[in-house]
Amino acid sequence: MTPDELFMLRALELARLGIGRVSPNPQVGCVIVHDGKIIGEGWHQKYGGPHAEVNAINSVTDKSLLEQATVYVNLEPCSHFGKTPPCADLLIAQRVRKLVVANVDSNPLVGGKGLAKLQAAGIETVVGVLDQQARELNKRFFTFVEQQRPYIILKWAETADGFIARSNFDSKWISNEYSRQLAHRWRSEEDAILVGSRTAAHDNPALTVRDWSGRNPVRIVIDRHLKLSDSLHLFDGNTPTLCYNLIQEKTEKCTTWVKIPEAEFLKNLVADLHQRNIQSLIIEGGAQTLKAFLNENLWDEARVFKARQSFGSGIAAPTFHGNLKETLDVMDDELQIWVR
Repeated sequence: MTPDELFMLRALELARLGIGRVSPNPQVGCVIVHDGKIIGEGWHQKYGGPHAEVNAINSVTDKSLLEQATVYVNLEPCSHFGKTPPCADLLIAQRVRKLVVANVDSNPLVGGKGLAKLQAAGIETVVGVLDQQARELNKRFFTFVEQQRPYIILKWAETADGFIARSNFDSKWISNEYSRQLAHRWRSEEDAILVGSRTAAHDNPALTVRDWSGRNPVRIVIDRHLKLSDSLHLFDGNTPTLCYNLIQEKTEKCTTWVKIPEAEFLKNLVADLHQRNIQSLIIEGGAQTLKAFLNENLWDEARVFKARQSFGSGIAAPTFHGNLKETLDVMDDELQIWVR
């Protein structure tokens, strides 16, 4: 591993600390190196807060060293005014010697403009160091910007004989407690969580983060004909909730009913989520809802817990075609991570 790759790896480690806290901004880490030693580092910690470059520069004790320093950042510094001033301007003002970047920002507001500004100021730039790892880290951001929709994660647990629920729609508890805790951690990392009307009615889920610490995702339920009871946890007004339907538009407290057309229903749904700046979506069921997203090819990743118990009969788990990326043991469950 080259020194550039080693310091970029550290920038990626720092960037990961922002997961679940910076959306719809990307996760960004920054490392400042002088004479082979790290003299400052930082990451984007919270949406609306200082960017990684600002935090890294603020951490440098002797600012005079910046003129001979190399800055490593996993995403091209911004060149526009948003919630904060442009980071490209800050690096120019500090007269850093060199900038090493993993990914060019595909946001049209940036899109190479930050690099061009830095190069015009005489700062040496290197692009593409650990670019694939960096793109994987910000897969939510790049999908959101480039495909104009959230990054979509499908999640379910299935029995050893391939069932996602019993015939009466009961799906508790297929996976073990450690798998369920992991699922709650995932909720804290994504912008929104979605279920269909059948899951909402039979399981009455709260869809909040309980077995982990972190923010609650926006709750989403599909209820085309508004048949769900308003006594369900989803409509308790405690967490922002979207109900997609064919009938009405209204907002009461934390719940918004969104009317969209039946034609291309799911595509309209994810397009609306994009307009609401929801960058990532985890879908937790039920079987028909998961299959609908699979049939429309509206998914990026599937996280499947395979348990040891068997039901003998019941509601079959979704079948799909994808690439198996990773397999992990979660006690006696097997977790498979698939990508489209």
